[in-house]
Amino acid sequence: MLWVKAFHVVFVASWFAGLFYLPRIFVNLAMVPPGSEAERERLLLMARKLLRFATLLALPALALGAWLWLGYGIGRGGGNGWMHAKLAVVALTLGYHHACAVLLRRLAAGTSRRSHRWFRWFNELPVLLLTAAVILVVVKPF
Repeated sequence: MLWVKAFHVVFVASWFAGLFYLPRIFVNLAMVPPGSEAERERLLLMARKLLRFATLLALPALALGAWLWLGYGIGRGGGNGWMHAKLAVVALTLGYHHACAVLLRRLAAGTSRRSHRWFRWFNELPVLLLTAAVILVVVKPF
């Protein structure tokens, strides 16, 4: 199970790296001056590729996490409230990932009305999610 845990951590870290950088591309897209089509298309291509890559990294992270959850029997019985909270963080992270996909579609279609400042704040959410997940797993506060 230690191999499963090790690869789970690697894939989660890699997935989050994508979630950290993708909204940064959104910031740059929101700042593209009108008429700079080449720059806009280059950033959209980067964002699409990064979203696809982050999605491919999320799948083994989730599968390995489920393997660990089932293998260790965590979450069943008393004293495992931290796991329920962590699963909520995972659900929020999946929601954030989906929101990135929706925002990318809007940016590509030219229908996004979000400012670069909004995207800068949006970019901070995965940091909070990862921090919460790590604290829940390592500290197990409840």
